[in-house]
Amino acid sequence: MPLKAFRGPKVWLWRWRRNPLKRRADVLEAWVLLGTLLLIVLAGVPAGLATARSVEHGLARERAIWRPVVARVVAARVPGPSRRSGGHASAGARSWAEVRWTAADGSARTGQVKVEPGIGPGTPVTVWTDPRGHLVSRPTTASEAAFRATLTGLLVGVSTAAVPLAGGLAARVRLARRRLDAWDTEWARLGPQWGRTV
Repeated sequence: MPLKAFRGPKVWLWRWRRNPLKRRADVLEAWVLLGTLLLIVLAGVPAGLATARSVEHGLARERAIWRPVVARVVAARVPGPSRRSGGHASAGARSWAEVRWTAADGSARTGQVKVEPGIGPGTPVTVWTDPRGHLVSRPTTASEAAFRATLTGLLVGVSTAAVPLAGGLAARVRLARRRLDAWDTEWARLGPQWGRTV
């Protein structure tokens, strides 16, 4: 409270108002602040929106062209406890196994995927492939894609806005340093006169 009473009431846009005590450095600092705010909005928002749109479009394209295919386990037996034997595997524990499937062009393909432990050879497993028949991960759902696009867009927007923010802060620090140097110069010139009496 005492500090607020010492500083007086806060006046908005004081650098833009007429005041005989306003210095050129105050006006310059006001323009730097305004320019920084404009650059933050004009750079960060479009970058974030464009990135979010691009990510969501790419994930929608993956959902449209990636297809599920039934593959069969090739390995003799996937290591780990069997579902039927009552073995206790940790929740979500999966093991790598070699699987074989037929691509859209009719060629036989093999690859490594994670499957439940303990399954035997010939067990059907659903895998996802791209149009060329290569293994891919399961495509994201529409809600997962929206969340990922929003998060990515937000991160890119904030990162883009951080560049003009850092530049504006650096300019304000430099202006404040120049202002303090000017005050020191004025004090060195006028300070000794205060001690004189008539």
